[in-house]
Amino acid sequence: MTKRTSTRAAPSGDAPVLGPRALNRATLARQLLLERADMTVTDAVAHLVGLQAQNVRPPYVALAARLDGFDPRELSEPMARREVVRIVTMRSTIHTHTADDCLTLRPFVQPARDRELTTFRRGLDGVDVDRLARLARELVEAEPRTMKQLREALSPEWPDADPQSLAVAARCGLPLVQVTPRGLWGRSGQVALTTAEHWLGRPAEPAPEPGAVVLRYLAAFGPASVKDMQTWAGLTRLRAAFEELRPRLVTFRDENGVELFDLPDAPRPDPDTPAPPRLLPEFDNLLLSHADRTRVVPPAHRGSTWQGNVSHCALLVDGFLAGLWRLTPDALVVEPFGTLTKAQRSQTEAEAERMLRALYPRASYDIRFGTVRR
Repeated sequence: MTKRTSTRAAPSGDAPVLGPRALNRATLARQLLLERADMTVTDAVAHLVGLQAQNVRPPYVALAARLDGFDPRELSEPMARREVVRIVTMRSTIHTHTADDCLTLRPFVQPARDRELTTFRRGLDGVDVDRLARLARELVEAEPRTMKQLREALSPEWPDADPQSLAVAARCGLPLVQVTPRGLWGRSGQVALTTAEHWLGRPAEPAPEPGAVVLRYLAAFGPASVKDMQTWAGLTRLRAAFEELRPRLVTFRDENGVELFDLPDAPRPDPDTPAPPRLLPEFDNLLLSHADRTRVVPPAHRGSTWQGNVSHCALLVDGFLAGLWRLTPDALVVEPFGTLTKAQRSQTEAEAERMLRALYPRASYDIRFGTVRR
């Protein structure tokens, strides 16, 4: 069991300081990465407020790192039953959400979709975007459409507009989910879209109050600053929601003096709590959901999981980014940034074996250690 520190609310000017290790352990505990959780997949997806899902595999790898005894079918089957869906939400990126969160969080981030639409205005001269949304809804609810099919269907209505901008406008204006078999483990197909309401058989719900989402964000990513949450959500102007909640929260400061908010009873383990190695997928939200990422990414390794527009899978050692990993046709290759101790290497190998057993029980992979390719 992890040791916990007890921290009481303090006046803002006297708020306790949390260093990178304290923030690291607190965030890992919220992210189910300090100790694996014994909970259902849908409960985990809800607790984490969604999983990054730019590709099919990342949500499965993310859950294998976080849940005790995870089996890919535990995500694939609820997705097939439409209890879990893939939709653009936070930061204009695809996330895996529960059906309930899909219907509320998508409206919550609509201001960001509206802002995204303004960047395509030049390609939408003369286009009535409200009429476009109505027509696009009719098209995708008649049958799921790929983005290419959507462009081709909308272009005759506005022949002088940019076809790509037309499809993007539909995606920004409508809550479009990726229908199965896309996202199913071992059965994934091309991306085809319909509305969330049509896919789930119920209407969208009003966007939640910002304060309600703040509380959920802190439960999964705290302690955190206002800018941290704005980075996670891709939204601005969330300060008022934090201020309204201030009497219910505790406050800290990081080593740079930035004010951090947190739930009073949320776990804040001792900074010396052991953190086992973890293999995370590309785009994992742990690495993308704070304005200041030094709680997980040491300054020396900033940007190390990216090469151009390609994101690489991350290795955590002692809770911090310490290397990359990749799956080849015959091996899982671990590429540390530096030298691992004998114990760290052994623990990393055991973690890799555990993940392979969970996700690929019928396959045979070697585990190799290599050097990061630059």
